[in-house]
Amino acid sequence: MIAEVLLIAMLVLFAMNIPIAIAIGVSTILALLVQGDFSLMIVIQKLFSGTDSFHLIAVPLFMFTGVVMAAGGVSQRLIDLANSLVGWLPGGMAAVTIVSAMFFAGISGSAAADTAAVGAILIPAMKKSGYRSEFAAAVQSAGGSTGVVIPPSIPMIIFAFLTGTSVGRLFAAGILPGLLIGIILIVVSSIISVRNGYSLNTPFSMEGVIQALKSGLLPLGAPVIILGGILSGIFTATESAAVALFYGLFLGLVIYKEISFRDLPRLFSEGAIAAAVVLFIIATASVFGWIAAIEELPAQMADSLLHVTDNPIWLLLIINLILLIAGTLVETTAALILLVPMIAAMQPLLGIDFIQLGVIVVVNLSIGMLTPPMGICLIVSSSISGDKLMTISRAILPFLGVLLVDLLIITFYSPLTMFLAGFIH
Repeated sequence: MIAEVLLIAMLVLFAMNIPIAIAIGVSTILALLVQGDFSLMIVIQKLFSGTDSFHLIAVPLFMFTGVVMAAGGVSQRLIDLANSLVGWLPGGMAAVTIVSAMFFAGISGSAAADTAAVGAILIPAMKKSGYRSEFAAAVQSAGGSTGVVIPPSIPMIIFAFLTGTSVGRLFAAGILPGLLIGIILIVVSSIISVRNGYSLNTPFSMEGVIQALKSGLLPLGAPVIILGGILSGIFTATESAAVALFYGLFLGLVIYKEISFRDLPRLFSEGAIAAAVVLFIIATASVFGWIAAIEELPAQMADSLLHVTDNPIWLLLIINLILLIAGTLVETTAALILLVPMIAAMQPLLGIDFIQLGVIVVVNLSIGMLTPPMGICLIVSSSISGDKLMTISRAILPFLGVLLVDLLIITFYSPLTMFLAGFIH
């Protein structure tokens, strides 16, 4: 009975467009009231324990880092570097947008922050250069989605927290899939640009590359610190986030002087609000997870899928489909906490490592960030470009098509994820 109340209440609240965290929290309280054997004080205890984790401290720290880096002049320098490297390609600004997003993905860990930081500069620039507004927004959305695949990645941290897997190995596993996605997005954007006559590009210049590298060398130090520290074992993910934050502050305050001490309260407030949204969802979802564990919902859902098929290939395809639908309808953090326990229960039957499974889950949910109504990358790009969500959704379709092909490669070709992860112990 408690499980039925929990799921029905949550679906009804989602349909009413109630904020995700509130919907999960209210539905769990209703389920406990119906069950009657538990004190509501346990909700408070689970809300606290759900976020009482050293790993999760990395979430606000990476969000603060993204905010500080964007305000401190890092975005423009990374864009200049990307322009020198790929601006000569057909429809060069589209390729620059994707590469800039990939660079920033190595800093922020958040697709929304990635899309906003780069899109605020490049979407208006693309429009001014003759690119259709909806295409500019679609390219930025697609590039921004790499923000959760290329490490550091906040969803990967949450997956590691839920399953007890290594954050460092997950980060290593995300590097090659992230590069594959970025390269294919560049190819598609160039083809579309040629077909639509977006011929504007920047002539290649080795002198320009050297100059941009000099300017962008310090910003590129952030992903080197983050990934190098984690992969070498010098830092944990949380410690690397703290070091990266101080590095970003040093760049913005001392080196580039584009932020002042008076800006810090505003910047930390922005970071705190963004982090609080994610952590509140984690807190309420942890109560849901506790009830689900008591009612054995993950095992029941896994058994239901196994009644359909026990073939690992078909199971992986069904899991991908479920995750794609969830990513479309549910916020990423909530989708992780609601679905990962079920998927984890099936892992022994899938014939793949937890690390590869984590990358598959994150890539699925990154695709969900490009589809309405919960497509956060689309929403951010839409707010910058001024286009309607459905207009951008039509322009994003070619990118979605190739991303689905990427997903199948990542799902069924394990060396892509496990090669680099194998070097981390």
